[in-house]
Amino acid sequence: MEAAHTDVTGGSGTPAPAPGPAAPAVTPAAPAVTPASSAATPATATARLTVHSPDEMRDLGRALARLLRPGDLVMLTGELGAGKTTLTRGLGEGLGVRGAVTSPTFVIARVHPSLTGGPALVHVDAYRLGGGLDEMEDLDLDVSLPDSVVVVEWGDGKVEELTDDRLHVVIDRVVGATDDDRREVTLTGVGARWEGVDLAAR
Repeated sequence: MEAAHTDVTGGSGTPAPAPGPAAPAVTPAAPAVTPASSAATPATATARLTVHSPDEMRDLGRALARLLRPGDLVMLTGELGAGKTTLTRGLGEGLGVRGAVTSPTFVIARVHPSLTGGPALVHVDAYRLGGGLDEMEDLDLDVSLPDSVVVVEWGDGKVEELTDDRLHVVIDRVVGATDDDRREVTLTGVGARWEGVDLAAR
């Protein structure tokens, strides 16, 4: 039987074990504010939005998947439980890949092959990659990274210099409401790849 996905563990770690009612309203950010980690290369597209539930976060991932193409790097920033994996799950559904997308906390990378002839999804936990994505070349991944969409959690300060083009997604909890599902999401396209891309379009 064909495996649903490929996991690559690091150290002694072991792999960790319905659409919403409406897509969130998205408005272009004005003026654009570039996250600190994107300062080296100017942002070419920015949008901000409020996501009201996990279902809407998943819907956002599906919508963003339509903008992605092979070779794209997506960097996710947000505290534990902010919704990074939920967003990635939507990306996987939108890309039409095989296997359930789960948190990569106990693995270095998880590969989800395409079921539709599109790019594979490589889901990375950069917290365990001391040398950044350069270490990916040493892993036994049955996939070509330039032909895949690479989504990196905890990649701040580690992956920015690997490419001038990336989509940086920053997820913030609503301040002062710890049990509130709302999240403020900032989408920043960095580099020529994202020039002219309307991140607010859904």
